[in-house]
Amino acid sequence: MKTYQAGNYDVIVVGGGHAGSEAALASARMGEKTLLLTLNINMIAFMPCNPSIGGPAKGVVVREIDALGGQMGRNIDQTYIQMRMLNTGKGPAVRALRAQADKEAYAKTMRETLEMQENLTVRQALVEDLVVNDGICQGVVTQTGAIYTSQAVILTVGTAARGEIIIGELKYSAGPNNSQPAEKLTKNLADKYGFEIMRFKTGTPPRVNRRSIHYEETDIQPGSPEPHHFSFMTPDSAYLPVEEQVPCYLTYTNGETHQIIRDNLDRAPMFTGIIEGVGARYCPSIEDKIVRFADKPKHQLFLEPEGRNNEEIYLQGLSTSMPAEVQDQIIHSIKGLEDAEVIRDGYAIEYDVVRPSQLQPTLETKRVQNLYTAGQTNGTSGYEEAAGQGLMAGINAALKIQGKAPLILGRDEGYIGVMIDDLVTKGTTEPYRLLTSRAEYRLLLRHDNADWRLSEKGHQIGLLSEEQYDHYQADRERVQAEIKRLESTRLKPTEALQSLLKEKHSAPLKDGVMASDLLKRPEMTIQDVLQFAPSEANLTHQNEEEIEIQIKYAGYIEKAERQVVRLHKMEAKKIPADIDYDVIEGVATEAKQRLKEIGPRTLAQASRVSGVNPADISILAIYLERFNQQKKAEMEQQ
Repeated sequence: MKTYQAGNYDVIVVGGGHAGSEAALASARMGEKTLLLTLNINMIAFMPCNPSIGGPAKGVVVREIDALGGQMGRNIDQTYIQMRMLNTGKGPAVRALRAQADKEAYAKTMRETLEMQENLTVRQALVEDLVVNDGICQGVVTQTGAIYTSQAVILTVGTAARGEIIIGELKYSAGPNNSQPAEKLTKNLADKYGFEIMRFKTGTPPRVNRRSIHYEETDIQPGSPEPHHFSFMTPDSAYLPVEEQVPCYLTYTNGETHQIIRDNLDRAPMFTGIIEGVGARYCPSIEDKIVRFADKPKHQLFLEPEGRNNEEIYLQGLSTSMPAEVQDQIIHSIKGLEDAEVIRDGYAIEYDVVRPSQLQPTLETKRVQNLYTAGQTNGTSGYEEAAGQGLMAGINAALKIQGKAPLILGRDEGYIGVMIDDLVTKGTTEPYRLLTSRAEYRLLLRHDNADWRLSEKGHQIGLLSEEQYDHYQADRERVQAEIKRLESTRLKPTEALQSLLKEKHSAPLKDGVMASDLLKRPEMTIQDVLQFAPSEANLTHQNEEEIEIQIKYAGYIEKAERQVVRLHKMEAKKIPADIDYDVIEGVATEAKQRLKEIGPRTLAQASRVSGVNPADISILAIYLERFNQQKKAEMEQQ
């Protein structure tokens, strides 16, 4: 095909999903002339699977994106139909905010944001190859022969990469929601540029018509009455009252459902061999659940609306690739869905993934300079994980062009840092999902303090405006001042206070007590204490939550911070890029192979590489000490 020069940009982003949207906005807002190329402009920030944002660990990622200057939190705050705080009865490390999105409004609002962004051009095109010279990526080539040149390229092609949809015995080439697949790009990554490509699988459940559901047979799941937001800039006054939110509903599978599935396992693609890709362990299909958890009499199903202006209901928990007629039988066996009309069948989709251990912590590839990958292309699952990676890839591409140091978040700084470190250090053999258990310092990585952790960095790189940064600073100062006030305010054992303590089954006071000490009692809340120590500060619901957590969990937080200090000592021990692991005696052969493959930057990162044990790290630490002393001596002689 005849090629032609179509334009020159600083950064080219390939793919308009959640990763691509954040990557393009970040580089453009940092002053780089950016081009976003996507298969279908109408599917920008589309939600092909669950119509929601947030949840355990994922919700914290959205807050971190917002604190760094990204868009996902702002977008969902404008387009949600329900907001709910999960795990409220548990500790702050696992509390999770989740929003049900109006998926059409979410995509439309994100598209408008992209199209109105200065320095950003959005164009519909299918990218099939890269422009690579001397190991440096300098642009892309589209299906029509257009050559776009640039200083950096970010690939966020997701499940469209040689995508194949599977429903029962049927298998055909397609991207998510029957969109056009990208057939050649990842093949060229493997054949021309030497990348190792894996094959992963994900899936989605059927959708049914809202009007055909017997809701009286299900349990309603309303939103939270207290105001919540994903963006720290969204005021409490913008929160929708519960009665204006759209509820979800809960139902369950049953013995009949399970028998239908067991009777048709010989037609289930994941058991017949039709599906070859590796699926997500933490988001199994319903047929996988029935086989793996054969002792369970029922499984939860959440009926989730996909928007205010359509009739589709997403059957959360019923992901399947069973034949269409079997899906109908399964659905009609469930309480409340006996007469449900199916709008879309569930399906599985297989797609190509770049093995993430081939990446640097900046998400730049090791094989080709100035080429970055992000999102499901790196083997992750979930909109939030994709958006977090896209933001970091966009930031680091822009910083490299500007000749500045990269932004790499530590495992103690954010779930985004945990995720990227896991991917590049350990790799993944299945779709990676963020979990609170993956973070060693999860008490420090709470949803309420993401602005404290990351807004300084967002401001420094230019993604947070002065107004936004001043808002964060004022918020922090207000919380700190209130904590000090409660620590210095003594409450007397008045009749009213003693009465409340009795009501709360809390020990009565024998003498006065500091307001902060009273709040440390497990049964007392910040609202209880503020009744007797009223604040003159204009505290938001978010402020109150932050104050309560910081006071109640002060001892645990301090312990976690001491652990971080020890981590930083290991992170400070840098490993030279040109180190020769083969000459280090005593390190196991497997460890040497893994260290050479990953190329850890610090001793701490080396300790997290799979196949490297503590004895290998001890030997490596001694070698590095000698190596550095030798280098120092050589420099002094010169």
